[in-house]
Amino acid sequence: MKKIEAIIRTSKYEELKQYLHEIDVDFFSWWDVTGQGNDTKFKKEIYRGSIRETSLISRRLLSIVVRDINLEKTINCILKHANTGVVGDGKIFVSEITGAYRIRTGESGDESLYINNSSLHEYDFH
Repeated sequence: MKKIEAIIRTSKYEELKQYLHEIDVDFFSWWDVTGQGNDTKFKKEIYRGSIRETSLISRRLLSIVVRDINLEKTINCILKHANTGVVGDGKIFVSEITGAYRIRTGESGDESLYINNSSLHEYDFH
């Protein structure tokens, strides 16, 4: 299993979310974030006729855990649909996940990442 952390422009989030669902990435976490790049050459950009600093662009951090076989298609989806072609589009980081557990059922490993219809139970809200 791999963990993908993608920092993208907030403006690309809704579009990317739709395409992630199309490739069966149905669960991920996200946070609104700010950060500072180290590229001193491109500190400003023109956006809708206004000059603004690229470090002030709204960003969203997505945290996605995928099976190894889904890593490349997930990365390619992010690269394609989070891209605007200008400085400040973001970064993707990949790390190894050594374990995962679904708290509700106790499933572990790859099985804990996706819904297994045989493990669905009627919810008791008493």
